[in-house]
Amino acid sequence: MASTEPLLSARPSSEISHDNEDGYARTPKKPAEKRGDWIKIGLGVWASVVTIGAILAIVVCSTRMPRPTDDPSFPPKGKRNVVFMVSDGMGPASLHLTRSYRQHVVGLPWGDTLTLDKHLIGSSRTRSSSSLVTDSAAGATAFSCGLKSYNGAISVLPDGSPCGTVLEAAKLAGYKTGLVVTTRITDATPACFSAHVNLRSEEDRIAEQQLGDYPLGQMVDLMLGGGRCHFLPNTTEGSCRADDRDLVKEAKKKGFHYAESRNDFDKLKKGKGLKLPVLGLFASTDIPYEIDRKDVDYPSLDEMAEVALNALEEATKDSEQGFFLMVEGSRIDHAGHGNDPAAQVHEVLGYDKTFKRILEWVEKHDAVLVSTSDHETGGLAMARQLHETYPEYLWYPQVLGNASHSSEYLAARYREYTGTGGKKEDEFLKTELLKKGFGVEDVSEEEIEKLKAHKAGADWVFADIISRRAQIGWSTHGHSGVDVNIYGSKGTDRLRGNHENTEIGEFLADYLEVDVHAVTKILKEKGVGKQDWMGKGLEELQFEALAQAEAEGQPGKVDLGEHFHKDQIDTYHGDFRKRCLH
Repeated sequence: MASTEPLLSARPSSEISHDNEDGYARTPKKPAEKRGDWIKIGLGVWASVVTIGAILAIVVCSTRMPRPTDDPSFPPKGKRNVVFMVSDGMGPASLHLTRSYRQHVVGLPWGDTLTLDKHLIGSSRTRSSSSLVTDSAAGATAFSCGLKSYNGAISVLPDGSPCGTVLEAAKLAGYKTGLVVTTRITDATPACFSAHVNLRSEEDRIAEQQLGDYPLGQMVDLMLGGGRCHFLPNTTEGSCRADDRDLVKEAKKKGFHYAESRNDFDKLKKGKGLKLPVLGLFASTDIPYEIDRKDVDYPSLDEMAEVALNALEEATKDSEQGFFLMVEGSRIDHAGHGNDPAAQVHEVLGYDKTFKRILEWVEKHDAVLVSTSDHETGGLAMARQLHETYPEYLWYPQVLGNASHSSEYLAARYREYTGTGGKKEDEFLKTELLKKGFGVEDVSEEEIEKLKAHKAGADWVFADIISRRAQIGWSTHGHSGVDVNIYGSKGTDRLRGNHENTEIGEFLADYLEVDVHAVTKILKEKGVGKQDWMGKGLEELQFEALAQAEAEGQPGKVDLGEHFHKDQIDTYHGDFRKRCLH
């Protein structure tokens, strides 16, 4: 019977002689026994050598291979530029959705990928200080300040005190700065780089700070996007301000070159010869989705980024410092909130095109490009089980290829419809909207009735009609807690692997060699403390927050709490039965 004793086990005590002080018997043994002893001794020596070698290898590697943070070439010397891109709401599934859609529509092989795919370097963990599922404000605060905060915070910490941003630090260090977005320039992500308020809903005040109405003065040299309504006085048509302050007029007095239309944008001549500062507000609120922008009324993200790169490059050509530019593909997030896959693929394609343009510029200059998302939106999945029977393994990108408009666009057209109902309304829905807008010709009577029952807010019904046919799944109309991708150009090796979102903010500041903590100190020295910028009391703020939540369809969602801000993860309160969203 073969022995089960391990090869390197200790010898039984009966084989050990105490006749000699070394503990091993010198009694002559048979030749076979001697050979066995030599084999065991050899194996023991071999194991010891291997172990010592492994230890030495670990020691050598740990001393000779510097960690990314210890890289003597980081940050690089001399002039440098940073372009930071944010794909708001874009999770890993969005890439598969868009890649497969593009392959199908264009007729590309399986191996053809997006530009983003070729520059994937890591992933980011996204939780905020108050929730395992972050919002854009807390997510962008992690990028701008390199610190965690609560959902809704615009570059303030959980105790309400301000935190200096990388954009502010860059500006104070002599860099030029810019923000380019497809949503309102006062929305959460751009606001976190250029303002400090307790709640992201304070967009009127954010606009004021972006023009320099706060202790640090004017910090942003170039702003391109939407959100014009927050800059116009409430006495003007198209305004959404609560007061009569005319920020456009104030911006012009401060020397801003102002543009508000496609014609104005074209006069910018792609940013060549454009003098800073620049304020471009090309939509009253958000710039329309890519899929809906068939005409030339609005500039694309790619076009605005081109203007920003050229203008900032020219403005810094004779300077020892370069620039910091934040570019956000903002409406990827909106498509996720709306569960609209057709709108989503076009937004991601537009973002990928912009990434490619910026990457080409970065590779020719002393610059780096970092791209990531603040969070994922919608809980997107390339699978959907429509029936109780076991599902087939498939989804249909051709369904998205048939769509010419977003669900948002179709819902807006439906709200404008003034028919009296009946067969005419049914025919309008079937032909003018679903057939022409989505390419859907097999709509059911049940779906028609559902649209009619939700005419005031039919966006989600339209989105569900196309999602079901494409067999695309969504788990929420909100955000999810999934890790998001990090993409980077040469020089971003420090961000390889999995990181906390705050580490991305730290990288941006370290690359530019600017001190955001010094900016925080300046803000506090200038009297910016734990206060609300609008001079309102806690009860008033709480009432406004709850009213806004009610308007957004989330009654009771906001709880400012006894101390206003919480720096802890929310807990289960014993109620899993939430109201039916639809």
